[in-house]
Amino acid sequence: MSATIDLPEGSQARAAFPAPRRPEKLVEVVIPVYNEEHVLEASVRRLHAYLSEGFPYGFRITVADNASTDRTSEVAARIAADLPRVRAVRLDRKGRGLALRHVWSASDADVVAYMDVDLSTDLDGFLPLVAPLLTGHSDLAIGSRLGRGSNVVRGMKRELISRCYNLLLRTTLAARFSDAQCGFKAARTQVVQALLPQVEDDAWFFDTELLLLAQRTGLRIHEVPVDWVDDPDSRVDVTKTALDDLKGMARVARRIARGRFGAKAPTPLSRDLPRGMARQIPRFALVGIASTVAQLVLYVLLRSIMSPLAANALSLLITTVGNTAANRRFTFGVTGRADALRHQVQGGIAFLIGLGLSTGALALLHGLADRPSRGLEVAVVLVANALATLLRFLLMRVWVFGPRTAKENAS
Repeated sequence: MSATIDLPEGSQARAAFPAPRRPEKLVEVVIPVYNEEHVLEASVRRLHAYLSEGFPYGFRITVADNASTDRTSEVAARIAADLPRVRAVRLDRKGRGLALRHVWSASDADVVAYMDVDLSTDLDGFLPLVAPLLTGHSDLAIGSRLGRGSNVVRGMKRELISRCYNLLLRTTLAARFSDAQCGFKAARTQVVQALLPQVEDDAWFFDTELLLLAQRTGLRIHEVPVDWVDDPDSRVDVTKTALDDLKGMARVARRIARGRFGAKAPTPLSRDLPRGMARQIPRFALVGIASTVAQLVLYVLLRSIMSPLAANALSLLITTVGNTAANRRFTFGVTGRADALRHQVQGGIAFLIGLGLSTGALALLHGLADRPSRGLEVAVVLVANALATLLRFLLMRVWVFGPRTAKENAS
């Protein structure tokens, strides 16, 4: 039996959590902190002033100290005594997810939210974040640093890790949200309180697991592009956090495979694949087979008049143009001329990756063997193409013909 989230009989997932009625909507903003005495007071006072001046709903700011060993708890208590809509909570165990779980599970607000203590995200994004939740349009909302309209300032290392992590979530766990890690999220309180018992992580993977669970339950996740500036004094251990996230992904994948994650029982493999992929894979395979055959024929014909590297490059270039056009229409369902040139350019980058793999393989072959046979050359090109094909499919699905441009039909 799979774990379930109780929903009223005959209702859809989103209708299961009716918004409570009260004269004034209340939003509770949680700031989880650990050893942040140096920045806590300035950040909380800035947030309190911002919300007091122009936020059109009632609000409460909760500083959730998860076992700090410096003076963070003292600073939080002093601010709470001074500002009327600020309170301080002290936990005896460390964990950002634990702090959020503790406050959110007991909250009486209509909407609960959290943001990082450094306020790296522009506060002008807060009202667009919570408004769809207060109106009942959406169930959860996340700030996205990876969507169109966002403006991000951060180092290359963090940018690369973030993009790779979110790409892994989309390709392995079928995530349909763009940025799981941004410390700027909100949810309808009754939604969160219904989901929390199934969220196992109490550290940095907490909100990713919450989002994956909400998605599988059929809830609506709203994304807001945000402006975000990296805090150079961040205390986050990026490497350790990344490893913990990978472990969390593996754990969630095991729970999904066993039917113990989300409100639905286990389904056939084709339904566990990301939306549309069950239809896309066989079509992409057919296009890929045709392209590979065409490329090998062209390679053999061109090999008689030019070097192996030149024949490989030219034959691959010609078939890549046809491959991109065929996948655009046949595999990913994109019609019309809009963005056709951009798709070919992006497909060209996939071509360069394939060219690098096959050229490197041919160069290695000729380095190891004095005069390899034509058949061995063709075999090497075929194997290199197979490796490039897998990567090309991922690039096309996530980047070239991703959710913003593909017109996918449900499988």
